[in-house]
Amino acid sequence: MLQGSLVAIVTPMFEDGRLDIPSLNALIDFHIDQGTDGIVIVGTTGESPTVDFDEHCLLIKTAVSQVNGRVPVIAGTGANSTKEAIILTQKAKDLGADACLLVAPYYNKPTQEGLYQHFKAVADAVNIPQILYNVPGRTGCDITNDTTLRLAAHPNIVGIKDATGGIERGTDLLLRAPSDFAVYSGDDATALSLMLLGGKGAISVTANVAPKLMHEMCALAMAGNVVAAREINAKLFALHQKLFVEANPIPVKWVLAEMGLIKTGIRLPMVNLSAQYHDVLRSACAPAQIL
Repeated sequence: MLQGSLVAIVTPMFEDGRLDIPSLNALIDFHIDQGTDGIVIVGTTGESPTVDFDEHCLLIKTAVSQVNGRVPVIAGTGANSTKEAIILTQKAKDLGADACLLVAPYYNKPTQEGLYQHFKAVADAVNIPQILYNVPGRTGCDITNDTTLRLAAHPNIVGIKDATGGIERGTDLLLRAPSDFAVYSGDDATALSLMLLGGKGAISVTANVAPKLMHEMCALAMAGNVVAAREINAKLFALHQKLFVEANPIPVKWVLAEMGLIKTGIRLPMVNLSAQYHDVLRSACAPAQIL
């Protein structure tokens, strides 16, 4: 089972928006050196909405090659078109990804039955471990716990990234889910709480800039070491909050550029972080001793 701190890694870009593959390779090595437990490539934080199909495949291929088996690679392959999601998921499997992360179809707002049939169709079509991704604040539709549990019966659907931040909801899912179905936090601010309740880790934005601390916090939380996990989370909590002062991944890419790990490129309609938030982010980095 995939577990621990799974970084929702950014996609480095040059200032003109071209993919910066050398920086991605260096960033992957940085994460593995710092203890990150898995690389999630081409997710929301990786600007999946604005990379084309060929770039999407190149990013997966690059991650698999650079990781070279050292940690799992989870490829974002979700789409609001079931056909497209199947194509991307099959391509990720062909390129050597260990698992896929499938966001709920966005904008078209399917019913719960539509969500079930969508994810089932992808799982039926491609034999690779698949993690559902529920982020209703971005997609405009919510995978309910009942629908999640229906899908958990499929052998290829192994877990869910729950980015709702709802602890009551997460508790209900953990109590009812099969033992081999993993619940991952997709909300850094509540990740510690979810892991202490039985979650298997976090698919994390904060891990981009504080990979060692996120790895340690996840490991301690899943081991039941509450006091030590809380101490680390306290150092990270300002980041959990302030990395969302503007839409992800704008703030996290700014911090990474300040750290000297990537260049400042980002693709429209995203733009670089507003100047009014620079000092806010610097202050948030201080407890974790990043900048």
